[in-house]
Amino acid sequence: MGSASVLSKETAGSRTSLNLSPPLARISLQNPPLNVIDFPMMEELVLALSETEARPDVSAIVISGEGKAFSAGVDVAAHTPDKVAEMLTKFHTVIRSLVTSKKVTIAAVRGHCLGGGAELAMVCDLVYSTASAQWGFPEIKLGCYPPVACTALAALVGQKRAAELILTGRTISGNEAAQIGLVNHAVAEHDLHAAIEGLVEQVMCLSPSALAVTKKAVYAWDAMHFDKGLARAERIYLEELMKTEDAHEGIRAFMEKREPNWRGK
Repeated sequence: MGSASVLSKETAGSRTSLNLSPPLARISLQNPPLNVIDFPMMEELVLALSETEARPDVSAIVISGEGKAFSAGVDVAAHTPDKVAEMLTKFHTVIRSLVTSKKVTIAAVRGHCLGGGAELAMVCDLVYSTASAQWGFPEIKLGCYPPVACTALAALVGQKRAAELILTGRTISGNEAAQIGLVNHAVAEHDLHAAIEGLVEQVMCLSPSALAVTKKAVYAWDAMHFDKGLARAERIYLEELMKTEDAHEGIRAFMEKREPNWRGK
């Protein structure tokens, strides 16, 4: 593993860093303390994934969060009526870039992995998490829902578990996430790095072209439904959810740090 061709990209104020060391690329989310996914991060992620995808000498991507968290999700301020359509478009461009990538995508999760952060991790091919990581889709507590999870979570954990996680917004540990199939393995905090490096070593021994074609075959069935399902979830979000008073109240209450006053409208 490793190569003379090593390229690191990170500028002051950037929300991500990209390290290219063929055949591996590493993308780190960098918006401390919780690596909240805002518009600049979404745009940088799309660029990083596009650049990596164009590299035939790269066969795998490891995505992690800087510091003690993977990501606490998409910036709540981006859910306001004037920004929500742009937010869905930009964030789902990131998700679609991951889903259609020919590279083996690996998420290394520690700390908070919530909402859009959990959606970002769950669409990766392989997910390793610390046992104590906190996974969840808390959008319902803001009067909203997670479109990517609504589209794809049931395929990972089953319909009943997906419904429970999405409809209650409860948080689960990395251990439970592994037990229900949301992640591949949960390990102790101090073992995550070694577990990821061991996985990378396995992947790096394999043919990049064979991996790319095999990924296409593995997801052939899901790919037929994911894009249509996500487009429908987006449409319902904008045309129905965002027309309810409760959705706006939930976002306002969160930003004003108060309990929401649900009206059922």
